[in-house]
Amino acid sequence: MVEISESLRSVHSVTLEERNGEYVLEVPSDQITHDTLSAGETYRVAILDTVTTPVETESTQKQDQPVTPPVTQGEIRRVTIETVGDQGDGIAKVDRGFVVIVPEAEPGDE
Repeated sequence: MVEISESLRSVHSVTLEERNGEYVLEVPSDQITHDTLSAGETYRVAILDTVTTPVETESTQKQDQPVTPPVTQGEIRRVTIETVGDQGDGIAKVDRGFVVIVPEAEPGDE
């Protein structure tokens, strides 16, 4: 079983491509648009082997559509801080794996 870090920012499946002698893993643009990742930053990437060929289903087709965050800036939500990020801000998970960053919060704060 693979242990997944609490600081996990994104999970998605991609196909390894060769371009001009280099190998490329493309990151979906919505990961940048929704501030999950930032261009120019360095990230650790885990590569997991696919045991079977994925079958195109209605649920996988929906995943190809842009993902919109479950909260909007300024929206008030009740959350519980689960951990503290690298810069000392509190991190709480919300719907569909998205996280909310709360300045100056500690684990257990609501």
